[in-house]
Amino acid sequence: MKWWQKTIAYELYPKSFMDTRSQGTGTIEGIIEKLDYLASLGIGAVWITPMYRSPMVDNGYDIADYTSVDPSYGTIDDMKRLIEEAKKRNIRIVLDLVFNHSSDKHPWFLESKKSKDNPKADWYIWRDAKEDGSAPTNWRGIFGGSAWTWCEERQQYYLHTFASQQPDLNWAEPAVRRALYDAANFWVNLGVGGFRIDAITYVRKPDVFEDGTPDGDDGMISVHDMTANQPGILDYLHEFKKEVSEGHDIFTVAEANGVSADELKYWVGENGAFDMLFEFSHTNLEFKGIETWCRPEPWEISDLKRALRNSQEATKDNGWYPAFFENHDRPRCVNHYFPENADHKAAAKAMGMLMMSLRGTPFLYQGQELGMENVAWPSIDCYNDISSYGQYEFALSEGFSKEEALACVHAFSRDSARTPMQWDDSENAGFTEGKPWLPVNENYRTLNVKAESIDPDSVLSWFRKLAEIRNEHPVLMDGSWNELMADDPDLIAYERKNDNETVTVIINLSEKEREYDPSLTEGKEILLVSGDAFKHGNLHGLQCVMVTDK
Repeated sequence: MKWWQKTIAYELYPKSFMDTRSQGTGTIEGIIEKLDYLASLGIGAVWITPMYRSPMVDNGYDIADYTSVDPSYGTIDDMKRLIEEAKKRNIRIVLDLVFNHSSDKHPWFLESKKSKDNPKADWYIWRDAKEDGSAPTNWRGIFGGSAWTWCEERQQYYLHTFASQQPDLNWAEPAVRRALYDAANFWVNLGVGGFRIDAITYVRKPDVFEDGTPDGDDGMISVHDMTANQPGILDYLHEFKKEVSEGHDIFTVAEANGVSADELKYWVGENGAFDMLFEFSHTNLEFKGIETWCRPEPWEISDLKRALRNSQEATKDNGWYPAFFENHDRPRCVNHYFPENADHKAAAKAMGMLMMSLRGTPFLYQGQELGMENVAWPSIDCYNDISSYGQYEFALSEGFSKEEALACVHAFSRDSARTPMQWDDSENAGFTEGKPWLPVNENYRTLNVKAESIDPDSVLSWFRKLAEIRNEHPVLMDGSWNELMADDPDLIAYERKNDNETVTVIINLSEKEREYDPSLTEGKEILLVSGDAFKHGNLHGLQCVMVTDK
């Protein structure tokens, strides 16, 4: 097995992790300061969301220079030191590559928009207006509104899958691909351990740009439905693999919204373009296709089981799975998967055991190890996330009241995952001595690293135990995954098995008491169980147990 298959990864949102300058936003120095904390969680890879120079319209996902560090975080020398200090603790730094689009302040775009015949004229997606002067197509951007913006200087529209300040790069232009590969290799040469590749399913545009059947009252259709996963995209991605990944001891994990489990074999594995791929069937249970926050549909635990089963089976013989339930774009899992009045501590432990015992590399998100929760601020004006504003306005355009639209934001806003890390019970949770860029979650006085570190029953202590167990029982890394009780509506159960050991995991994701065949756990060593009372053959609401036959 390769190192990245045996480790635990941690996604870190640098703007909210640790501030050492009293500026209200995190710094590279702050990450260095907390490396020992990350090591205490058994972390071997830290994925950091973009820290490149950026106007920060989308918190760094609008990049103005792919080979720099934004001054708000530090310098390139700080980054070099972070890579070196992390390696001393057997931690690899993994960077985020945002190659579908750049910032509209990137020198490439500033040049491209000057005219139709400049050296970078074809580096972005430009189209003429329709005869009536309107946008070339009726595509709606991911963040709402038209996916096209008029450029007065060039007298054409440019395409942006996301915000208007994030123009899409034209991957059909070989010079664009070459420039992006060179940027990635710049960081490989500095010693990074891998890349997470953002929004990669959008880089291959359709051969013909045309209107689609509207899916909303605004007369538009989601750009996702018209451009994602176009034929020929894998040709580009295999080229990326050849030019960047091959020959280096790194891993790549792609964000690939819309790729189904049965397509994974083309994307990951020995013949795939990437080592792993984030697909979202298990996190988008309430959405069919692209996320529309005001139109969630009911789902059952059996739907989650099916999604996980499909992904595990799809990567059983080819490829590798990144196990995750939170990231910087998702609500907190204790809110997302459970009723409002559920025991969030028990829920966090149940989801932690599930994530850490599936076949694949666990990707723990910043604060998940504490059981951090969503925020529900009183006004849309309190939010920072550009997507939250777009979804709020879309809900209003669909006839929702302001209260209803805000409730949708409360449920799905990306800001819930981006509130400052909760280190202790001092002002601003120990994150900053300045004014934090986002308000700290109000529960920080009891839910923080300092308090949970000395509480043996805390969520943090639970995750540390899970990391120890995973390290002590290699079957959780190299063992097969075999589902048990597939038809049970509330229990997720499976065994991890190799030649030396079988570990059985049973998780009750419902809030009611559930029975199971006691022979699955009786006579076996209990590695970890949640809750005060445990009886073989019975799990109370949100209880989980892990046993071994060794």
